[in-house]
Amino acid sequence: MGKLFRNFSFLSATLSFFLLVGIFIVLVMYAKDSMHEFGWHFIFNDVWEVGEDDEGGVFGGLIPIVGTLLGTLIAMVVATPIAMGIAIFLTEVAPDFLIKPVSISIELLAAIPSIIYGMWGLFYFAPIVQSFFGGSGMGLLTAGLVLAIMIIPFMSAITKDAMNTTPDVLKESAYAMGATKFEVIKDVIMPYAKGGIIGSIILALGRALGETMAVAFLIGSVMQIPKHITDPTTSIPVLLANNFAEAEDLELSSMFYLALILFVVSFIIISTAKFYFLGRKQK
Repeated sequence: MGKLFRNFSFLSATLSFFLLVGIFIVLVMYAKDSMHEFGWHFIFNDVWEVGEDDEGGVFGGLIPIVGTLLGTLIAMVVATPIAMGIAIFLTEVAPDFLIKPVSISIELLAAIPSIIYGMWGLFYFAPIVQSFFGGSGMGLLTAGLVLAIMIIPFMSAITKDAMNTTPDVLKESAYAMGATKFEVIKDVIMPYAKGGIIGSIILALGRALGETMAVAFLIGSVMQIPKHITDPTTSIPVLLANNFAEAEDLELSSMFYLALILFVVSFIIISTAKFYFLGRKQK
């Protein structure tokens, strides 16, 4: 039985690896025409023009790349302190009768489909942003706020679990030496749970980079570099979702090129988190 379980585990791990390699190979194969045509200049070109008749067109990924990074940055700036606050409240501040219901409520947010977040943001956040900043209310800020709400449950849950691993003897020793609750959280719990906290941020970042439907409702889907935080733009997942079905030839290859860029960026982020945890465990 032990040998069977070991072989099954090895097969599962090997299958996962080959699936990852297979996805990468498929993306490279379909993106090779665009890679050959535009090379690395594709990343820095802000033109996305479909050619007429037999013309191939000119495509660049700068606008969706910038939109993806800026939208994710807004989400992380908003979500990180809120998620840390939730985790600290649930582990050190909340009374016992509140911990379980609040934890369940926060974790249930992760089960809500992203398209519902998008519809909710369209009818709730967009009018608020519009009333403060003008315009249509659809743009980077609105998409980033809703994206932040979507990643808060992931970040807070992992951070809370990491903080709960802090041995009671460390906290009790700090209190015995006269430390306040704030000092215990800052100087004992946070340093001890640092690995889990950083991991939660990196994993939430990877989640935010690939979000599609909620962002598609709110970012505006306009091919332009945003000059202000409220300006509409687009992102890699949104561009792929909106245009993929109608794309042909070089435009289709350029979309696979964008997908390859997103795949590589996401892979680097998740790998960084994984190797960080491995390095911490071996110390």
